[in-house]
Order: sequence, then structure tokens, then C-alpha cells
Amino acid sequence: MLEMIQSPTDLKQLTPEELQTVVEEARQALLTKISQHGGHNGPNLGVVELTVALHTVFDSPTDKLIFDVSHQSYVHKMLTGRSQAFTDATHFDDVSGYTNPQESDHDLFTVGHTSTSLSLANGVAKARDLKQENYNVVAVIGDGSLSGGLAYEGLNNIVELGTNTIVIVNDNDQSIAENHGGLYRNLKTLRETHGAASDNFFKALGFEYHYLAEGNDLQAVMELLKEVKDSNQPVLLHIHTIKGKGFKFAEANREKFHAGGPFSLETGEYLGQSTAQATYNSVTTDFLMKKMQEDPTVVALNAGTPMMLFSPEQRAQVGAQFVDVGIAEEHAATMSAGLAKNGAKPVWAVNSTFMQRSYDQISHDIALNNLPATILVYQASVNGMNDESHLGIFDIPFLSHIPNLVYLAPTSKEEYLAMLDWSIEQDQQPVAIRVPVGPLQETGVADATDYSLLNKNAVTQTGRDVAILGVGNFYPLAQAIATELAVKHGIQATVINPRFISGVDRKLLDSLTVDHQVLVTLEDGILDGGYGQTVASYLGQTTLKVLNYGLDKAFHDRYVAADLLAATGITVEKIVREILTTVATKD
Repeated sequence: MLEMIQSPTDLKQLTPEELQTVVEEARQALLTKISQHGGHNGPNLGVVELTVALHTVFDSPTDKLIFDVSHQSYVHKMLTGRSQAFTDATHFDDVSGYTNPQESDHDLFTVGHTSTSLSLANGVAKARDLKQENYNVVAVIGDGSLSGGLAYEGLNNIVELGTNTIVIVNDNDQSIAENHGGLYRNLKTLRETHGAASDNFFKALGFEYHYLAEGNDLQAVMELLKEVKDSNQPVLLHIHTIKGKGFKFAEANREKFHAGGPFSLETGEYLGQSTAQATYNSVTTDFLMKKMQEDPTVVALNAGTPMMLFSPEQRAQVGAQFVDVGIAEEHAATMSAGLAKNGAKPVWAVNSTFMQRSYDQISHDIALNNLPATILVYQASVNGMNDESHLGIFDIPFLSHIPNLVYLAPTSKEEYLAMLDWSIEQDQQPVAIRVPVGPLQETGVADATDYSLLNKNAVTQTGRDVAILGVGNFYPLAQAIATELAVKHGIQATVINPRFISGVDRKLLDSLTVDHQVLVTLEDGILDGGYGQTVASYLGQTTLKVLNYGLDKAFHDRYVAADLLAATGITVEKIVREILTTVATKD
């Protein structure tokens, strides 16, 4: 029956029993695909009934459905002409894991970051009113997303607008991990009283409020939606659902099954994952736990993705020295400033793509006040997440030009831990560290560098004519290019590990102009405004030719990293050819 649904219009012709069959088939299709392909597990399994009800009661795309984060939109896609991407393994990659207007008119926005749906809905509704149009605007937001400041701002202005906007709070008592904060105590009270508690955050704002305890009961959800459809005022539906509904392992371990790769339907275990080998994540965890034991002022912060640092058991072990602020990167940054100002040693771990949300807080609150907070930047690489809404390749121009802030790019475990230790213990400036992406690289030799000597690069191989500067993740590429030049072309290149990407080593660069013809810069991020262009700008009045390599400024979507790098010209063979051509030209 699911394959017969080509648009939401088809749902409206079905009997209640047939709609329930669609629910069951959609949930089975979800389990089949995500168990083989990976994806967001719990968020989608929990909203099957809600999504079927939304598309049966409302009239998308005339009525506007806006999904927060949109990682719970898989069933929405099934019901809007894209079911083959969930029922046929050869078409699993036809659709994004998030809403995307290029796929369907039923997807209003490309959305992958949290707390956005309410402000988007507020704008859509305001434009509707200005044009004197008449349709429903519906925003679906999970309880975890309510921790973001943007959600509060959206709620506040939806009420101020005062016309039809229907907010659905999908409350499964879970963010990616557990929820934290005063709002969640109120949600708990509302759940326990079936919405009858006098202390009601949403009513206090001015919403018409409805509570539904059985959010996985299709008919109950449909009746509530019918009741509020075409309302002439802001309405908030507080619907209690079960994250991971219908898959016992996901219901039992909601954090584990928020998202992940392929897994066994029989055992609930993710496939192909090994915990035996150390990773940059695991060495960070080990280092911080030891540091916390030694120093009670060291505190680790995270914004809703605590598994980056600690398992639930480890979080319990470190206790008050770990703070999960919820999905609120802006707050995490400014709280770090407050901690540092008052003598604590904050370490904020954040994915590069989500750090983008906190530019002003990093610049104004941390850097302007020159506070010694540490920011660990994860997944900053072409080899990180590859959905266009989750790219981690924009961080170097973003961070490296903020005054006072030191941005470091380690190339090995030893460098990384030395940088992290120095950053935590120093009190002179804020420091961000680009946590390496890829297998753990170890030199076996402790790093004794004095990182208080800012912007001092490391020359790891001395040569002449050609110098190659490899930033962080691309340092091995620099080494591979140098090897190719030496073995096949008899050129002994100078190889440089810059380590600092927020400033240039002027003394070193000046020295290169004496006996080098070409300097190559390699960075695992966008080229425009990046480190290589900073180097080129410094050398602009010299005769030293600079070749910059990095990614183009674009929102690349669901790419294969090796293919994207090759298309951008970032391969050993291509770069060596261009070096040889440049050297020959200068000769």
C-alpha cells in the first residue's frame, strides 16, 4: 500500500484501517532501510503516526509543513512521492537525509540544524498574511530542539504575530542524549498531568495549548489535528511520542539509536564498528578524565552531543565537571567565557558545522574579552560529514581571523595532546584546536613544543626550490607530494607543518624567499579566505610563487571525498605536475 501513495492526496481516500496499514508499512520500510543504509533511527521511528496524520489532515504543499532539523522527515518523504528511496535498495541514495526543496515542493527548506523551524514558520506566516493568503503553517519541533535560543525567539514572535501558526512539540523526553534544563522539568510536569498543570510554559507565552499523551495513536493524532486545522490564532500541540517506536532496541537505548550506520535488526548492534583501536575521540576522553581528576576547575562543555566526549557512564563519573547545555551552541560559547573569567578551565567540544551558529559569541564574548577558553573543533574536514547542511569545511576562515584567538591544527596524537594541555593551562588567550579527522596518527615521541611562542611553524624536512605547507589533516598529503618529487623528479622539497593557522610564521616565510621558487599550501577546508590565501597575501610582494590548494566555496552535497578532492585538483599527481610546470616556467 505504501508504494501506491504518490502524494498526500492518496492518503485522503483511505479508510482508517488502510491508514493504519500505511503506518505499519512505513515503519517497516524505515527499519529495513536504516538497518542496511544507516541514518537517523529514533527520530523517524517515533513520528510515523504523526507524519501520516499530518499529511492526511493537512493539504501539503498548500499548507506549509516545516520540520525542525528535518532528520525526522523520512516518512514525510515516503508520502510525498519518494517512497522508492525507502523500499528499493538501488534507490536508497536518491534522497537526502533532510528536507530539500530540490527534491519536492513538499520540502519548503533545506534544513539540518536545530531550533530553526519556529523562526522559519514565523516568517512564512508573516509573508502569507502580508499577501492576504489563507493556509496553515505548521512547524514540527522536537523537545530537544527547544533548548536552542532560536526556538525561544521564534515562539515569542509567533505569539506576537497572532495568526495561524500551528506548533507541534514532538516530546519524546529525549534530545540526542538526555535533556537538561528548567524547560524540561516543565515538560515533565505537563506530561505527568496530561497538560493540566497550572505551571505551563507555552500558555504563559500566549499559545492556545493542547496536550496529547498518545502521540503514537494515529486516530488520536488525527482528531487533534482536525480540531486545530485552520485556526485563526497561534496553537501549540504538545504531543508525547516514543523515540524509536516499534524497534525494541531503539526504544531501550534512545541515545545509541538517535542515528548511526547499518545495524542488525536481530541484535541491535551496529555493524562494522570496532572499539578496540584508539581514536582522537578516545584519547581526548582519556586525557580529559585524567585532567579532571587532577584539577577540579577543568570543566568540559558540550551542546547536545555529549557522546563526542563521554559515554553515559563516563558522564556520571566526571559529574559536575561535565556540562551538557542542550542544543545551544551560542550558550555553550558564552558560558565558556563566564567560566574562564571566574577561574575555571573550560573545554568546549563542538562539531565544526554546529560551531557556525556561535560566531558572535566566540568573537564578542570569548575573544574580545581575551578569555582562556578552549574550543575543540570536531569533524572539520572534507572527510567529515558530507550532507550540504552539515559540512565542516568552513571553519578556517571563520575562526582564524578573529583577533586574540589562536587556532591550532595538530597532525598527530602527540601534537594534539600537547596543544590541548598547553591550552588548558595557559591564561593568555582563547585557543581553538582543529581535532584531526581520520585514523589516529602517532609519532611515538612526546611533543615538547612551547606553544606560547605563537605562529612558529615546524620545518620537518629541509630542501630548496619547492616548499610544501600541509595544514593539519593535509600534512600527510604534503609528505606524499614531497616523496613523489624526490623519488621521481630528484627534487628535495622543504616540508612544513604550520601548526598555527591563525597567523603566519613571518621569519620562516621570509627565509623561503631566498632559495625557493614555489610554495604550495594545502588545507582541508575552503580556499577562499583560508590559511593559504593569508600566506599568499604576506608573500605577495616577493618573487616566491604561491600555489594554494583547498576546496571551492560551495555547499557540496553527499559527495565521495576522494572524488571531490580529485575534481578540485587536490591529488598528489595533479599537484606535482603543477609544481613542475611552475618551477620550469620560473627557470
